[in-house]
Amino acid sequence: VYRAHLGAPTRDVLLVSAIITVSLSVTVVLCGLCHWCQRKLGKRYKNSLETVGTPDSGRGRSEKKAIKLPAGGKAVNTAPVPGQTPHDESDRRTEPRSSVSDLVNSLTSEMLMLSPGSEEDEAHEGCSRENLGRIQFSVGYNFQESTLTVKIMKAQELPAKDFSGTSDPFVKIYLLPDKKHKLETKVKRKNLNPHWNETFLFEGFPYEKVVQRTLYLQVLDYDRFSRNDPIGEVSIPLNKVDLTQMQTFWKDLKPCSDGSGSRGELLLSLCYNPSANSIIVNIIKARNLKAMDIGGTSDPYVKVWLMYKDKRVEKKKTVTMKRNLNPIFNESFAFDIPTEKLRETTIIITVMDKDKLSRNDVIGKIYLSWKSGPGEVKHWKDMIARPRQPVAQWHQLKA
Repeated sequence: VYRAHLGAPTRDVLLVSAIITVSLSVTVVLCGLCHWCQRKLGKRYKNSLETVGTPDSGRGRSEKKAIKLPAGGKAVNTAPVPGQTPHDESDRRTEPRSSVSDLVNSLTSEMLMLSPGSEEDEAHEGCSRENLGRIQFSVGYNFQESTLTVKIMKAQELPAKDFSGTSDPFVKIYLLPDKKHKLETKVKRKNLNPHWNETFLFEGFPYEKVVQRTLYLQVLDYDRFSRNDPIGEVSIPLNKVDLTQMQTFWKDLKPCSDGSGSRGELLLSLCYNPSANSIIVNIIKARNLKAMDIGGTSDPYVKVWLMYKDKRVEKKKTVTMKRNLNPIFNESFAFDIPTEKLRETTIIITVMDKDKLSRNDVIGKIYLSWKSGPGEVKHWKDMIARPRQPVAQWHQLKA
């Protein structure tokens, strides 16, 4: 009995001691973990805030800009700046832990670059427009035959102008100031690095007149159904070239200057009939059209394209007015447009200069829809607000 009486307290004491020991151990372990978590998570959280708050910290954004730099651009120097080593070291140490914030940062920059009208998108487009590719050509003069020879050899790194991510380039050749008489290369289908190797001869051309001309090359993207999109241009005064032998040049393409200066205005009316699901476009008249021919005039006509979700649906055109910079057309065209498709519809109006010997030149264009320029959108909304009434408005032609 005595031993039993003494043994019971012993077991209780051992049990209580074990519980206390385990509790203390668990408390110590939890405190240690808590401290470790707070320290680590605090550092990670602080680093994440610094990463999001610093404009230069979005690595994804910086890489995208570096990758899309124009050819010949300098790489960004990413070496640590003296005196900032501790900061850079902490960034490198915590980089794996802040991958989530980096991912969010990268996705945010992607959204900024893809969002319409954002400043980064405009800057990105500006950079891409600067890199228009380059062209190789040669020029020389044969004094015995009074012939100027121009050879179009090839182009490199042309920008894509088509929805398929490519272009169908060809080259127009002028001897400025004469823009009426031009020569053209063949079209190279779906090729951003085309090889032409075509030779053009300007025969019976006295040397005294040749040196007064400027060789002008314009690279365009051929479009079977619409206007040819300008890609870039090169000009070289021939009085600055040694024409006694063939000289070969590589020249970077520059933005086409055709957009400079006024192209004229067009008066047209729109009439929307919701019950008939139709829009009537009346091409009334134009004024002060740009002269496209060497004689200081143009032979204008108007093409009207109905577009739905950027796809061509129907085309109509007016008659051609010979040698007239202020033509009067007064021609109407009806297009069937269901009401539910109205918001995705665009009417493209193009004033063209008719040319019998080569492709017709674009004088200017107008885009009419919900999402065009301010003047075009106003005309479109006025048409919707006043059904069954012709709404007339002057429009400035654009390149």
